[in-house]
Amino acid sequence: MSTSRTANLLVELFVEELPPKALKKLGESFATVLADGLKAQGLAAADAVVTPYASPRRLAVHVTGVADKAADQPVQHKLMPVAVGLNAEGQATPALLKKLGSLGLGAEAVAQLKKQPDGKAEALFLDTVKPGAELASGLQKALEEALARLPIPKVMTYQLQEGEGEGFQPGWTSVNFVRPAHGLVALHGEQVVPVSVLGLKAGRDTHGHRFEAKVSPVVLRDADSYAAQLAEEGAVIASFDARRAEIVAQLAAAAGRAGHHLQPIDDEALLDEVTALVERPNVLIGRFEEAFLAVPQECLILTMKANQKYFPLLDATPGKDGKLTHQFLVVSNIHPADPSAIIGGNERVVRPRLSDAKFFFEQDRKKTLASRVPGLAKVVYHNKLGTQGERSERVRAIAHAIVKQLSLHTLPYTVDDKDHFEVLDSKAQEAALLAKTDLLTDMVGEFPELQGIMGGYYARHEGLRDGVAIAIEDHYKPRFAGDSLPRNHTGTVVALADKLETLVGLFGIGQLPTGDKDPFALRRHALGVIRILTEKDLPLSLPELLDAAAEPFGELIQNPTDALLGFFSDRLAVSLREQGYSAQEVDAVLALQPTRLGDVPRRLAAVRAFAALPEAEALAAANKRVSNILKKVEGEVEAQVDAALFKEPAEGALYEALQAVVPNAQAAFEQGDYTASLQALAVLRAPVDAFFDGVMVNADDAALKANRLGLLATLHAAMNRVADISRLAA
Repeated sequence: MSTSRTANLLVELFVEELPPKALKKLGESFATVLADGLKAQGLAAADAVVTPYASPRRLAVHVTGVADKAADQPVQHKLMPVAVGLNAEGQATPALLKKLGSLGLGAEAVAQLKKQPDGKAEALFLDTVKPGAELASGLQKALEEALARLPIPKVMTYQLQEGEGEGFQPGWTSVNFVRPAHGLVALHGEQVVPVSVLGLKAGRDTHGHRFEAKVSPVVLRDADSYAAQLAEEGAVIASFDARRAEIVAQLAAAAGRAGHHLQPIDDEALLDEVTALVERPNVLIGRFEEAFLAVPQECLILTMKANQKYFPLLDATPGKDGKLTHQFLVVSNIHPADPSAIIGGNERVVRPRLSDAKFFFEQDRKKTLASRVPGLAKVVYHNKLGTQGERSERVRAIAHAIVKQLSLHTLPYTVDDKDHFEVLDSKAQEAALLAKTDLLTDMVGEFPELQGIMGGYYARHEGLRDGVAIAIEDHYKPRFAGDSLPRNHTGTVVALADKLETLVGLFGIGQLPTGDKDPFALRRHALGVIRILTEKDLPLSLPELLDAAAEPFGELIQNPTDALLGFFSDRLAVSLREQGYSAQEVDAVLALQPTRLGDVPRRLAAVRAFAALPEAEALAAANKRVSNILKKVEGEVEAQVDAALFKEPAEGALYEALQAVVPNAQAAFEQGDYTASLQALAVLRAPVDAFFDGVMVNADDAALKANRLGLLATLHAAMNRVADISRLAA
């Protein structure tokens, strides 16, 4: 009996340049799916080490401990009941013989059958052995599955022609893949595995760097020599992660050579993209004229990153706040002895881009933001919701309503904005009117990512009132998870108004997110509103805000407040669970549908502190019992109690305890000390337990029953001001 041979496996698909923004996911998917396919067939162990490789021209995977043949698997077939398969003499019936025939067996197999209990009767079972998969067929299946499931952004169609290259199967064949494939490697140890895909037959030859490989092709000795041979003979760092780490190290070293306290811009997406563009990175230092630094650095940084894939260098000296310098880093794919030609070429290429940015900036400043307002009436926002001009007027009206609601409360002013509400309203009106005007500028037309940011620059250039420029810049905040919030009250008001206008308008015409589709980023807008209201602890009611936001639309929409409240509740619940709160804690607080979201963090903290008390579990269970009793009563139970109707000592004891506890809990609640309010209830555990042990609530006497229900309603109201603590019960 032969035993299987175990060795490490290497599979590589050599292709033309892959799309850089998709390379990382392509490499991870190729490796994971192929390895999972081998594991599922028993060719690789569950704990096999899987190493992905991905460079601009290759996808590969190394899997440890792959067998050339999977172990045979015992299989038990349930055939049929004994009474059906065997006659009275114990001979096989035609039905049994037919079943055996379907398994490729004859009458001789009857002697191998086993009788085993199957429910109330006995059944016939046949034990067989399923041969384990051979590596060639198993790898073929896994490879095809890996290619079929690649997250390809866009498929190409190309044809293979006879004689096109070594390794190609003959004849004309149309192939659909992300990029034309030119080579396939499949090595089990040092042996080639005979598989084929995309018109290619597997071999051991691959190719290194287009210009710097020492040999071509690179003939791989075995599966384990892949990365080392490509690095030594092919001048390629095959691992995406290793190449990325090398770029990070070279960027840091080059920044140090460029000057003290300089550092490359931190941009993970750019780093991934550049890693996907080079096979052997070489970081070089470039420079541009310092006169360009008069242009807002966001413009220069964006054009260098987006158009040239450069890493701008920032000054990290304390007090410089990451100010852009006139130097940048280029990640080249070649290592010439004299890099001056590469550096000079990149400097020449970036100069026109920076000149364009400078030109746009200078041209834009020739017109005021106010002069652009009429132009917003010509820009369609949504065919059912009108133009950007109409939208700006709605945002102004919503901002006014927000300030009006704020004026009813004491607001903790920040250091830079101590104006009265009348001035806040005036500033918010001005900022809301001008906030979208930078959409009509040349700079934002070229770089849409700069909307808001450029409006802030142009507002400061015009000398608009303190706070208005910041509000224009900040009104999109938070733009993404973890982004900062608006810096002043004016910006906060306009940001809220802008997000509420978007949510109310689109919900009002039925443009709701569905599944993973959210083309208008309404989930992000909702989370932005939630963060502003909670983190700034604003004394605003969400239902009142939504109603106020719906008014400026008039008959354009149906008021979507109810639907939006549910939407906000779902978003808030997800956000809180991501912050580490348990589902029970979140459910307990949100069950009361708090209208002031700024209260939610304090309520959650109070619930968490209460849950840690030794009395919490019993009180939560009792509260759940009270809730269930009150739900079964027809009509609303009033929290009214007549002490003269008490019959049992436990009734009076609970009533006295409530009389002592409720005022303190209520006072703490009204002062916003939710933790103290909840913890005051801890002393109720003993009288509550005694009440349920010694009192029958559903008494025959109607007056007695109503009085006891009133006592429970009083208890329920006292226990559920901060949160529905019954949700904490197991």
